[in-house]
Amino acid sequence: MPTYDYVCDGCGHAFELFQSMTDSVKRTCPKCKKKKLRRLIGAGGAIVFKGSGFYQTDYRSDSYKKGAAADAPAKSEGSTGGGKDSGGGASGKGSGGGKD
Repeated sequence: MPTYDYVCDGCGHAFELFQSMTDSVKRTCPKCKKKKLRRLIGAGGAIVFKGSGFYQTDYRSDSYKKGAAADAPAKSEGSTGGGKDSGGGASGKGSGGGKD
């Protein structure tokens, strides 16, 4: 459920209201009771991160990134042949297991 910003044009009272998207727009100011309340257009929903925070270990080290970049061309060459071999090997194992 989103939080909406409201402001009263009568008294200037501004507040946030946590309400469902299907709820109707509020028109009466809770402070002065006049029907001059309007909902403001917000920037949209924000991402809320819950938990104790982020840690340095959550990110890959520079040495890992360099090693991965060095391995990337070798993996792409071997992946076309490796895919065929591993596919045949898997089906051979599966059919061999079924015969026993």
